[in-house]
Amino acid sequence: MSEKSSQFSITKVTPAYWRITFSNPPLNLLNPEAILELQAIVNWVESDAELRVAVFDSAHPDFFIARYDVSRAAETPVQPGPTGLPTWIDLTTRLSQAPVVSIAAVRGRVRGGGSELTLACDLRFASLEKAVFGQPEVPAGMLPGGGATERLPLLTGRARALEIIIGGDDFDAATAERYGWINRALPDAELDDFVDAFSRRVASFDKQAIAEAKRLVNRHSLPAEADLLEAQAAFLEATRSPAVYARSLRARERAKAVGADFELRLGHHLGTL
Repeated sequence: MSEKSSQFSITKVTPAYWRITFSNPPLNLLNPEAILELQAIVNWVESDAELRVAVFDSAHPDFFIARYDVSRAAETPVQPGPTGLPTWIDLTTRLSQAPVVSIAAVRGRVRGGGSELTLACDLRFASLEKAVFGQPEVPAGMLPGGGATERLPLLTGRARALEIIIGGDDFDAATAERYGWINRALPDAELDDFVDAFSRRVASFDKQAIAEAKRLVNRHSLPAEADLLEAQAAFLEATRSPAVYARSLRARERAKAVGADFELRLGHHLGTL
C-alpha cells in the first residue's frame, strides 16, 4: 500500500514498517514545499497506532537530499506547528520525540538541510561507497540553521563538530562512521538488506516498549528548543546579508563553469571560491 505527495512516496511495507522515499529531481533539493510535506508526514507517523519503524530513503542514487534550496530561503515556512515551534523545528523535534524509530538509509550526497533531517532521525545507516555527508553553510557565508550546530556535537563531540561545520568540506561514509555522525557505513550492496532486516526486527517488537525506551534515552540526548530557534534565526539572517549574495554569485559562476561536478563535489568547490 502506498501514499504519495508531490515529493515523497510512502510505501507501507507492513502496517508497522514504512519506507518514505524522497524524489525531487534532478538534485533532490530540499525546498519549502518539501518542508511542509515532511511536516504532514510526521503527523502521520505520530498518529498511526500500528507504526513502529519509518525509514527515509531517496529515489536518486547520487543525491539523498543534496541541500536546502537557499535561493528560496525567504520562502522558508515558519508558521508554528503543533508544538508551537516554527515549521522545520516543529517537524524535526516531533520526529525525534515520536514513539516510532526513524531511520535514514543514506545513499548519495546529503548536505545542509538534508543532513540536518538525517540528524533528527534516530538512526543513520549509509552506503560505504556512495554516501557523502556535509554541512557546507560556512564556506557559503552562512550558518547551519536546521539543527546541525545542536545535534552534531552531541554525536561527534565538540572538536569534530567544529571541523565539520567550520571546515564545511565533504565527508565520506567511513569517516562519518568513525566520527559518530552515523551508526554504520555498510557496503552498498548490503545497505538495503541490512536496513530492511533491522526494520523488520524492530517492527516486530511491542510499540509501548519502543516508545518508552526512546523517551528515556531522549531525556539527556536532545538539543534545547531555544538553541534550535536561535540557529534558525541566525541562518535566515545570514541569507539576507550582502556578503552572502556576493558569494552566491561567485558560486553560480563556478557552477556554470564546472557543470555537474559542482554539486558532486560541493565542499571542494565552495572552499575554492
